[in-house]
Amino acid sequence: MKALIRLAAQSAWNRRFVLSLVVVSIALSTLLLLGMARIRDDVRKNFAQSVSGTDLIVGARTGSVQLLLYSVFRIGGATNNIQWSSVQALAKLPAVDWVVPISLGDSHRGFPVVATSSDYFQRFRYGDAQPLSLAQGRPFDDTAREGELPRDLFGAVLGADVAASLGYRLGDQLVLSHGDGALAANDHADKPFHVIGVLARTGTPVDRSIHIGLAAMEAIHLDWVAGAPLPGAAVSVEALRGQDLTPRQVTAALVGLKRRTAVFSSQRRINDFAGEPLMAVLPGVALDELWDVVALGERSLTLMSALVAAVSLCGLVAVILAGLNERRRELAILRAVGANPARIFGLLAAEGMLVTVCGVVLGAALCLLLIAGLGPWVQLRFGIGLSAGLPSLAEWQLLAVITAMGWAASLLPGLRAYALSLGDGLSPKV
Repeated sequence: MKALIRLAAQSAWNRRFVLSLVVVSIALSTLLLLGMARIRDDVRKNFAQSVSGTDLIVGARTGSVQLLLYSVFRIGGATNNIQWSSVQALAKLPAVDWVVPISLGDSHRGFPVVATSSDYFQRFRYGDAQPLSLAQGRPFDDTAREGELPRDLFGAVLGADVAASLGYRLGDQLVLSHGDGALAANDHADKPFHVIGVLARTGTPVDRSIHIGLAAMEAIHLDWVAGAPLPGAAVSVEALRGQDLTPRQVTAALVGLKRRTAVFSSQRRINDFAGEPLMAVLPGVALDELWDVVALGERSLTLMSALVAAVSLCGLVAVILAGLNERRRELAILRAVGANPARIFGLLAAEGMLVTVCGVVLGAALCLLLIAGLGPWVQLRFGIGLSAGLPSLAEWQLLAVITAMGWAASLLPGLRAYALSLGDGLSPKV
């Protein structure tokens, strides 16, 4: 067997130029299939770990997936806000342990701004119920005595990706923009913020967010109406003292319950809230709905990748078959030195197997190198952490399937060589 594999390797090496193209083709198809599987699994893992320990997400009545996307992943926008009085009513429900309101809508150089309470840094969990921690500085303090401004009214806590991408350090100033920041006139330049903290990396949308207090969000919009500043009605920082900075509306609220068993009854009670139309969703259930939405796209991409792999294997068969006529004298010589037709069949099958294995190994190595090299950029640009570790069990099974398909494809040239060796004998018709 070793002699047969060695002979197949030497024969393939003599035709290395043509077969190298087949190896590259199989490697690219393996890279595509394995890369798709790795990205799909990592994206799902990142989404699943983005929020943990939150029993319900409450917002204006809309689709559950849409509510999850804009409240947790900062994707899209809310159709409506909820009243502050509704948030206070939620906190008084018997089954509710805590409520963390969030207000969205502003940005800074492409990064979303999240206005929230200081409880956010104690209550928010990600991954396996891991709490937020600060790499530098401290969280903002939004408590204030009556008639006084909060201590950190214009303090901002940055996510890890924001600080790394924009190069901000503690004490640096930044100006927020209304909306997506497309218009310079929508900047809140009269009320700049300063960095007081930088969160440790979490691998979630928190890394790409800028966190400020709810009072600060209210303060920068006191002189704004319908998304535009009021001409001649600017409120200076000095004039904020004595102003009521209690938010009138927020975008959504994260809710934690005293007992998980009360989640469905609490959801029904919130959905039937009399004050205004509200919607409460379970994060896990909404995530399942999200995967159902994108499942068709996933299957389409996987099918395209499988077709690319099939084309590559067809190329392997075509190349070996095309070279058979030129190799009939070589096969006749092998018959002359004692090789039976079965060994000729094994030689061609082993040759196809070697080419397939080389392509699969090269493709897997390229996939790992690309993920390791581009992983930090993808994390910074899209907030998705890609794992560059060894293949998982499912990925090993995928590689085994590709290899088995390559071996099966190489049986056709082997059968053809077997038939030729029987018919030609020692006098090949070339």
